[in-house]
Amino acid sequence: MKRSTFRILFYLKRNALKKNGLVPIMCRITINGAISQFSCKLETDEKLWDVKSGKISGRSFAAQEINQLLDKIRIGIVKAYHEVIERDGYVTAEKVKKQFLGVEQSCKTLLSLFKQYNENYSRQVGKIRSQRSYWKYCTVYNHLQEFIRFRYNVEDISLRELSSTFITDFELYLRTEKNHSTNTVWSYMMPLRSVIYDAINRGWLQRNPFYAYRIIREETQREFLTREEITMLINKSFKRKNYELIRDLFIFCCFTGFSWRDMYNLTNDNLLISFDGHLWIKTNRQKTKTETSMRLLDTAKHIIEKYKGVAENNKLLPVPSYANCRHAIKVMAKLCGIKKNICWHTSRHSYATTICLTNGMPIETLSKLMGHTSIRTTQIYAKIVAQKVSNDIESLSKKIEPIEKLICHLI
Repeated sequence: MKRSTFRILFYLKRNALKKNGLVPIMCRITINGAISQFSCKLETDEKLWDVKSGKISGRSFAAQEINQLLDKIRIGIVKAYHEVIERDGYVTAEKVKKQFLGVEQSCKTLLSLFKQYNENYSRQVGKIRSQRSYWKYCTVYNHLQEFIRFRYNVEDISLRELSSTFITDFELYLRTEKNHSTNTVWSYMMPLRSVIYDAINRGWLQRNPFYAYRIIREETQREFLTREEITMLINKSFKRKNYELIRDLFIFCCFTGFSWRDMYNLTNDNLLISFDGHLWIKTNRQKTKTETSMRLLDTAKHIIEKYKGVAENNKLLPVPSYANCRHAIKVMAKLCGIKKNICWHTSRHSYATTICLTNGMPIETLSKLMGHTSIRTTQIYAKIVAQKVSNDIESLSKKIEPIEKLICHLI
């Protein structure tokens, strides 16, 4: 690391001659070419000043007293210099001056910054941010608030006190006190990192506490419904009328790959008859803002026709709140004897795997239909099930059957 060039110079402000004939003594701090200066609150006769030594010449009592005060100022500045390095990791002339003079610098705190960040984030909801993402940021803020009280017994912590230890301690808190899994911890550390980077970009934080910090998201088994399980759900009768609606909406997503939010956003204007004479849906995915055009399968068209005119405000389907849909589909899965941990996004996984890939759709086409910006994202959703492997091998077997017969004859 390059060492800072640090200089202290005492000089006279000769253009500020006082009525008593004396001139003020000034101090200039220079670090890496940048300067900051202030008045020493001392005065002297210009004729007695020794420019080379930066002191008053002579051995008079007044000269010795002022020179001693200048030495104390020099020692104090050197001390302030090392304090700033120890505290912030880097030093400037202005920071050293303020540290020496005891000037209180505006100190940003983590929670106040996070709160402001969330307020700005909320203004973007529905435009470039989702409501669920905003809720996640609010959850992380609450966890941080509890952690700071738990770990430090204070209401907030200044940005300059943040260190790599703070980050790792917060991760441990999420794992032990909150019992969160690795992937949940990973999803909560990302908003905190965004807030920290925002502070760095604004010049409020010089050291990055996330430097050298690593957390890797674990690969998880994403549940999907098989053809038999989808059929069980379709054929099941439910006593509660809203369960039938939510079941139909879930099946709609199983046959279109739409997320709950994208389904909720659909209007009658998204329906169109395309070049091939079939009914299509054309929309933009809220999460990725990518355009998605999809020809509707018969099951999806039947559900749209079933609820035609029921929804208000030109909505395509009468979609209840996400909380109601999420709870109901879990209950219905249990009533059908499906022992998987079902969430609404399971419908999207089922579309990718059971409806599309198992029936031979190329993954490139599937990626386009699901509105992904990268085919790698599609590969996470898509699973190659045993039936697909069997079908592919059967197809391969038929194609190479003449070659195999020839080989067997030769053997």
